[in-house]
Amino acid sequence: MELRHLRYFLAVCEERQFTRAAVRLHMQQPPLSQQIQELEHELGFALFRRQPRGVEPTAAGEAFAACARAVMRTLEQGVTQARRVAQGQVGKVRVALTSSAAFHPLAPTAIRAFRENNPDIAIELSEINAAEIIEMMLRDQVDVAMLRKPIEMPAELRFEQIADEPMLLVVPAGHRLAGARRVGLERLAGEPFVFVRRPGAPGMYADFIRACEARGVELRVVDEVPRMVTAINLVAAGGGMTLVPASMRRYQQESVHYCRVAGDEAFRAPLHLVTKHDAQAPAVERFRETVLGFAARSKLTGDVREGRHRKGAVEVRR
Repeated sequence: MELRHLRYFLAVCEERQFTRAAVRLHMQQPPLSQQIQELEHELGFALFRRQPRGVEPTAAGEAFAACARAVMRTLEQGVTQARRVAQGQVGKVRVALTSSAAFHPLAPTAIRAFRENNPDIAIELSEINAAEIIEMMLRDQVDVAMLRKPIEMPAELRFEQIADEPMLLVVPAGHRLAGARRVGLERLAGEPFVFVRRPGAPGMYADFIRACEARGVELRVVDEVPRMVTAINLVAAGGGMTLVPASMRRYQQESVHYCRVAGDEAFRAPLHLVTKHDAQAPAVERFRETVLGFAARSKLTGDVREGRHRKGAVEVRR
């Protein structure tokens, strides 16, 4: 039995005549009659009672018609759903962010807009460090990521810079540098520093460390933590100082002080959007286009820059 048999059968049921059904189906009447006969033979019972001016479904034919209509409705619904998936209107996008990326205003702005414009696409958010993100994307466990400077850039992945901002020095409230607006590197000699572990954010501090070494400034790294939020919390508790992207400067404002570093033009924190080159899911490409669109507009207008207009970090599910 094929779907065309069901279409032929339902057309005859609705038209109550083979000739009108054949016209509706754009075919000749004899082939239509032959197809119905073949269907009756396959089912083992009569579907129609022949009348002088047409046909009437038998009791068995009426029961089979109800099932045939349900099959056709299910098929139509499946086609509609599949078409929406193919067009990127339905699906799921697994998004991973580093903690500092989640604080950049571009992330919540783009994700919120995507959710509003694509209510039938589920977004699964998670907070992971950069190294884990790369590994999970290569294992096809993450579709899209936002991160800073990756530990590596595998050829299978596409890295697109969507924002850039300076790094800020974070010192505890009450520290001798707490009132400064800009601090020279030489004033950091011997100070205890808390950094994010290198496998998690290897490129975030490289330029800063090289600049200190070039000036003969020896940094004293007292702790390494998995996330920048943790680093700021340790600074707030008096555990040293750290550097973070400018968009994080609203966190722990009562307990820490944020300031620029002299020569900080070289200490930048770019934000990258990462996807797979061979990503097949249309919903993922739609998400990518949304983020890139917001990134392009923010660069033109300056609306999203260095943490301004931030309404809050993205809420992530660990």
